[in-house]
Amino acid sequence: MAFTTQDLTAIDAAIASGELTIRAADGKMVTLRTMSELLQARAAIRADIAAAAPAAQRRPYPRHQLADFSD
Repeated sequence: MAFTTQDLTAIDAAIASGELTIRAADGKMVTLRTMSELLQARAAIRADIAAAAPAAQRRPYPRHQLADFSD
């Protein structure tokens, strides 16, 4: 199943409100058992959306830059 940003928004709203039931973008209702499962679902949705994004939109690696303290 391909997730949408609407799915991510719905799951973020559920996490913020403490609810365990969300309505997916396709209209289906999903009830999870624990907040931990909700957080795992959010991670899976984020990963799916990131994997589907074109390479140009992905953040290039490395994500850090070393400081240079030379004179």
